[in-house]
Amino acid sequence: QLVESEGGLVQAGGSLRLSCAASGGTFRFYAMGWFRQGPGKEREFVASIAWNGISTNYADSVKGRFTISRDNAKNTMYLQMSSLKPEDTAVYYCAADANLGRVTSGECEYWGQGTQVTVSS
Repeated sequence: QLVESEGGLVQAGGSLRLSCAASGGTFRFYAMGWFRQGPGKEREFVASIAWNGISTNYADSVKGRFTISRDNAKNTMYLQMSSLKPEDTAVYYCAADANLGRVTSGECEYWGQGTQVTVSS
């Protein structure tokens, strides 16, 4: 089970950190990622991280602004979002899979319920 932290309303240029708590499985050995779905848009990949945290990958739209990380001792993954833009407004989902490739492609076995992030201009 994956549970995202509460999102929120942030002004453009602001920052917000999301967390994703994993339970009920050996998620410390799973690759994990963040996805988002904006209003009227399809779900898109945001970032992924390997089980050991060594390998990370980002969508071009968030590179340099977002940072994905994880703390396996706490079974928790994070997404630090900075320099937020109105176009970052979306429901953000965390996901996990045993295979990093499937995380990057969105074919994840486990999904969170999503959390709303709204960036005002």
